[in-house]
Formats: sequence, structure tokens, C-alpha cells
Amino acid sequence: MSEPVSSIRNLGPAFEQSLAKVGVHTADELRDLGADAAYEMLLRAGHRPHFIGYYVLVMGLQGRPWNDCKGAEKKALRVKFDAMKARAIDPAQSEFERMMDQIGVRTLSS
Repeated sequence: MSEPVSSIRNLGPAFEQSLAKVGVHTADELRDLGADAAYEMLLRAGHRPHFIGYYVLVMGLQGRPWNDCKGAEKKALRVKFDAMKARAIDPAQSEFERMMDQIGVRTLSS
């Protein structure tokens, strides 16, 4: 039997529920996707970007405590996070339009 996402260090039930909404249901699926792809899926689905949430995910997939991310490593992750956010979030799209995408009234933007 496959382990739940919340079996991964640092990741709790709320994060597990968020991932389930984008089709990631198990720890193995998350590991296969990797932190960047999984977090970008969340952003594209309308999840509010949060740098700490991103690096908590990265650290968890590495089996490290969330607060182990420091210095140059943290700066490099911030650069990746900002690039991911820029790709995934269209500032021209209104919050209302994002909500319509989420509930299926419109097709999700690519």
C-alpha cells in the first residue's frame, strides 16, 4: 500500500489535501514529480504562492527538517521559486477568472 503525502517529513494534512486537488495522492507520486513540478502544479491551480511552503516541501523530500534551509541554498531556492511563480501565475488574469478556472466554468490556462 502506498504511503500518504503526509508521511513525508514536514508535510501535514493540509498540504496533502492541496496536492490531492491537483491529482497527487501518494508520497511516491510526489517523490516522482519532485518539489518543483508539484509546487508549480499547485500554483497553476490557484494555490497562493508561499516561499516557506515551497522550501518546506523541498526539505521534506530530502528528508531534512524544514528549518535546515539556510544561506546560499535558501537564496538559490528563492530564485527557483520566483521563476516558478512567474511562469505559473499570469498577473493579467483576475482572481475571479482563477476561481472560475478552479470550479470548472472555464478551461484552466496553460
